[in-house]
Amino acid sequence: MVISGDKGLSEAARRQLEKEIADLRAQRDALSPQPGEQERTGDAADQADVIDRAEAAARLDRQIADVTAKLEHGAYDSSLLPDGTRVSLRFSDGDEEEFTVVTLPGEDADAITSDSPLGLALANAKAGEEISYRTPRGQATATVLKLTPPAH
Repeated sequence: MVISGDKGLSEAARRQLEKEIADLRAQRDALSPQPGEQERTGDAADQADVIDRAEAAARLDRQIADVTAKLEHGAYDSSLLPDGTRVSLRFSDGDEEEFTVVTLPGEDADAITSDSPLGLALANAKAGEEISYRTPRGQATATVLKLTPPAH
């Protein structure tokens, strides 16, 4: 698969999508009928199992197509902060933290997704501005200390 440009995806996001596609394809392959399985006639339970597996395979096919489209065309929305942007914030309790903006959630504890409430609040913010965003506990505020776009 040839991908031109970065499509707004960091290398880590690209690797994560490629792994997700590989995992989905492995699940899909596990649902494929075994040799001779389709020729067997069985009772209603056997037929129900075949139908369930076909529906599960169709769901996996849709997921594979969605992830492939993200990989080929990018998951980048130009109104969001680019993948890899570093953000320093001071929260209302005085704590200061630094985050990396990511397109796809992962295992990085200091990452925020670009389409999360905090990521969306940061989309048009500038250093020195106070932002407001929604949390499970209600509205929260933070002051943007620094925004550093990714180096390309």
